[in-house]
Amino acid sequence: MRLYCATTNPGKLREFRLAAEHFGQAFTVEPVPDLAGIEPAEETGTTFEENAVQKALYYSRYAPGPVFADDSGLAVDALGGAPGVYSARFAGENATDKDNNRLLIEKLRGNPHRDARFVCVIAVAEKGALLGTFRGEVEGRIIDEPRGPNGFGYDPLFYYEPFGCTFGEVPGDRKLTVSHRGRALERMFAWLASRPRPENRPPGRS
Repeated sequence: MRLYCATTNPGKLREFRLAAEHFGQAFTVEPVPDLAGIEPAEETGTTFEENAVQKALYYSRYAPGPVFADDSGLAVDALGGAPGVYSARFAGENATDKDNNRLLIEKLRGNPHRDARFVCVIAVAEKGALLGTFRGEVEGRIIDEPRGPNGFGYDPLFYYEPFGCTFGEVPGDRKLTVSHRGRALERMFAWLASRPRPENRPPGRS
C-alpha cells in the first residue's frame, strides 16, 4: 500500500522510509505529488496535535491516497516547554539547525536543569477526512555542545541516557527504535495494517 507524506524535510523523509522498512513492510512512503508546487499549509495550532491535523487534512486533498503529516519538536522543562511547536523556527523563520542549536545552548547557559523530551504527533487523513492521530515521546537531557554527525535538528544536543550518547552519535536505525518519531510511526503503521482493505469491508459500510 502506498502512503503519502507531507514533508519536504529530507531528514524526516529518510526516517519515514526507514520506519516503513522496520514497522510497515506492506507500505511504501512517497512525498505528496508535486509537493514543492503546493502552497504550504498554515500551522496556526498551539499544540503538536493541532498542527499535525491541519497539515494532514490540507495535503490529503492533493494526494490519490492516505496522507500522513507530523508535527514534532523539543520541549525543555527549564524553558517552560519551549521551543515546542516553534522548534524548527526557534531562532527565526529561516533558521538553520545550527542556529537553533546555538540559541538553545545560549538560553540554557549556566542552568543545571536540562531535562527535555522530544515529542511527535502524526495525523493521517484521506480526501479531507481525518483517520487518526498517533503520539510518541522520548525523554533525555540537553548538553552544552553538539555531539555526533548523524540525525538532524536538535539530535546532537539530545543526550539519551540508555544509549550513553546523543541522538547525533547513533545510526538512524538504532535511534528509530526509541525516538519520538519512531514510536509514533510504529503505532501508525500497526493501526493502518489492522484496518480492513476497502474491498474486504463488510457490505453496507463505507
